[in-house]
Amino acid sequence: MTEVRITTRLHGPLLVQGPAKLCDHEGNEYNLAGKETYALCRCDKSQKRPFCDGTHKSCGFSAEIKAY
Repeated sequence: MTEVRITTRLHGPLLVQGPAKLCDHEGNEYNLAGKETYALCRCDKSQKRPFCDGTHKSCGFSAEIKAY
């Protein structure tokens, strides 16, 4: 099985790398055919939620998350 990696980006989205399934609150799976890398919005301003569209760069989103 290939490893799935989720990386927090400084003041940006969550970067998902690997063959992960993404489902909505009802269990419906998003069509990610051919995509093994995608970004998930954290700023809550994206017009493509749950995916990032880069809006965090202009809306003032700030987040620094580090592993301890």
